[in-house]
Amino acid sequence: MHTVELLPDEKTERAVRDVWRHLLDAGLPSQATHRHPTNRPHLTLATADGLGPEVRVRLNRALAALPVPLRLDGTVRFTGRKHVLAWAVRPDEALLELHETVWRTLRDAPACGALNPIHAPGRWRPHITLARARDAVWPEPDAELFPGVPDGPAGVLAGCWVGARTYDSVVRSTGPLGP
Repeated sequence: MHTVELLPDEKTERAVRDVWRHLLDAGLPSQATHRHPTNRPHLTLATADGLGPEVRVRLNRALAALPVPLRLDGTVRFTGRKHVLAWAVRPDEALLELHETVWRTLRDAPACGALNPIHAPGRWRPHITLARARDAVWPEPDAELFPGVPDGPAGVLAGCWVGARTYDSVVRSTGPLGP
């Protein structure tokens, strides 16, 4: 599987890492425990079976729209095989347009293979993962989960998506995308 991911500006990345550290210090599941060198705050736009050279060229053109505004606002929780606590990304028109362009680019390239439908426009729930674990339960409300964390998920954080990358889950490596 190959992802197309957006990367936040330095201030936003630092804020997310601060939240990861806060969760870890509180004895809760946290992305801070994920020690692989590719682990960093990101927003997944889409996943596909493969990203051939011609698709990368088209993705690079689409990602020339960067930077685009970023707004993190509150948490979102997902359940399934693993429970996920995430910082909700509130998309604006520029982000939704970029997401749809990336999705179309991959969908229209047969060499990409299957796309994960959870990233399809209309189904996509943009977020930055804060923690994931089996059977994890995080306290609610957000204000009680993140007391004293400046720029934490209990408030709103504005920034920019400034870069893009791809992650290859087979070889567990990343590569740059975009201009």
